[in-house]
Amino acid sequence: MNILWDFDGTLFDTYPAYSKIFSQVLEGKVDEKEIYKRLKVSFSHAIDYYKLTKSQIDEIGILESKLTPNDVKPFEKVEEILKFANKNVIMTHKDRHGVLSILKHYGWDKYFSDMVTIDDGFPRKPNSLSYQYLHEKHKIDLAIGDREIDLIPAKELGISTCIFQNKSKFADYEISDYSDLTKLIKSAM
Repeated sequence: MNILWDFDGTLFDTYPAYSKIFSQVLEGKVDEKEIYKRLKVSFSHAIDYYKLTKSQIDEIGILESKLTPNDVKPFEKVEEILKFANKNVIMTHKDRHGVLSILKHYGWDKYFSDMVTIDDGFPRKPNSLSYQYLHEKHKIDLAIGDREIDLIPAKELGISTCIFQNKSKFADYEISDYSDLTKLIKSAM
């Protein structure tokens, strides 16, 4: 099975760190749980919702660049799926350096045969061009993400979809943790 993964909120639990950053930029005036909900739609949605200024967006970028791999943790049992898959690829809006530093920190770089990052110049999700590129190159069987914008491009290309810790009308499968996906994949074999 060849799997396309989203990064933030799918492989790694990055939203708590991002919620703290947003809260700091918003001077603690917004609850982190509320920020988390907005980030789960998309980063740009949260920026628009809170009507952040250019300087606030820049400040978020500076604070985000100071995050270390220890500030983000992988989700439990996801490594079992990575080991099981024939191929794993990533499509993310993060920069390549940031992704690689986190993957290397956890020893997970060996599990991924390819990735598309913001550095590659593809349009942002839900545009399907990056997914099409990865699908043509790797014959993707399943796309996993935590937001609808992670699934829409896969659906357009006829790839099966799985939503993690969320709900979506675009999901063929919904899982709350990766032990659910392990069972699902093994039953499909």
